[in-house]
Formats: sequence, C-alpha cells, structure tokens
Amino acid sequence: MSIDGYLDDMSPERLILSNDADLDRVDAVRASCDAILVGAATVRNDNPRLLVRRQARVDERVAGGRTPTPIKVTVTAQARLDPSADFFAAGDTEKLVYCTSGTVSQARDLVGHMATVIDGGQPVVMRRVSENLYSRGVRRLMVEGGGAVHTQFLTAGLADELHLVVAPFFVGDSRARRFVEDGQFPWNPERRATLVDVRRIDDVVVLRYALSPRCCPD
Repeated sequence: MSIDGYLDDMSPERLILSNDADLDRVDAVRASCDAILVGAATVRNDNPRLLVRRQARVDERVAGGRTPTPIKVTVTAQARLDPSADFFAAGDTEKLVYCTSGTVSQARDLVGHMATVIDGGQPVVMRRVSENLYSRGVRRLMVEGGGAVHTQFLTAGLADELHLVVAPFFVGDSRARRFVEDGQFPWNPERRATLVDVRRIDDVVVLRYALSPRCCPD
C-alpha cells in the first residue's frame, strides 16, 4: 500500500506499488501456498495471472508432488466475470469461483468451462469459503486482495498473519481503493497485533504481523 493506505490510484493504468525485489519475495510466498485468493474486482482492475514466476520454484513444487502453481480462487457477488481474464486464461492450474447463491447459474454460464463454480452463500461468507477450501486440501491460503476481501478476512478473524508492504509515496485521493474498508477488526488499542518482523527491501518496507497463534514467527 502507499504511505497513506491506498492500493491504487484513479488513473486507468495499474499503480505499481512494489519493486522487483519485493515482487520476488511475493513469488516465494506464492510458491509456498496451496491456493491464492483475490476478489473479482482485483481480477477486473489488475488482471493478475497469479502464477509462480521463477522456474526454480515451479520445479521445486513439481518435485514435491505439487502442481506447478497454486490453485487460483476468486470471490464474486455479482458474477461480473470475464473468461478472457488472465485469472482464467493463464496457466493450467485449478480455478475456483465462489459466488453468491443467486448468481451460480450466471457464473457457470460465463466461466463454468474454465473453472469450478461454488455456491458461497448469500452473501458470500469467507469462513464458509475457507472451510470449503480446507475440504479441498488447501492448508495454506494466500489472500492477495483487494480491500473488500482483506476487510472480510480480517474482521472475521480468519487471517493468521499479515504481510504489509509500504511503498514510499502518497496517493492522496479518497476515491481510490484502500487496503481495507470500514469494519470492526479484532485488533484495536486494547488488543494490539503482534509485530514479528520488519524488513527493508530497497525502497519499500515489509511489516509482518502475527494475527493468531497459528502464525509461526520464524
């Protein structure tokens, strides 16, 4: 996020917040996970591929009996899905779409030939999504955004750890997307999150917080 807490600005081009070294760190985290989850707005706005980039990490996953890249997961309330998006078109890994009960048929018509569409409830409940992913063998889930998804996972107390990367500039536009939206978060002045690591990577800083006893600080 920017210094003032934004994920993007209002220009048509995607705002690059990170740097090459930190993107490689993100790639390493991806490679350690069973699945990567983003909201449908992130799929539309950023068009992420969500693949492990470095070949050595792909080879290590395959050698360990895993798929070359983690399962790709998205969550949508309105089934505004583009089957040509890189989320669906890039890579041959499994894709899962959790949608509201009333949009299951619409989502299956749009992307059912490319992804498994799952009823996530009305509205989609992240705990239900997490439990369904667990039933599918997902033990380590990476949630990459955007702000609405971050808010839902954090306010529900579902996150074990938070990697917060701060870029060295401001956005300064309240219309832009923020890291989180309004909500009642479990961490507050009376219950502070545990900061377990601070790391400088060129011109960004990575803050790592333990949010549950399941987070290992090493």
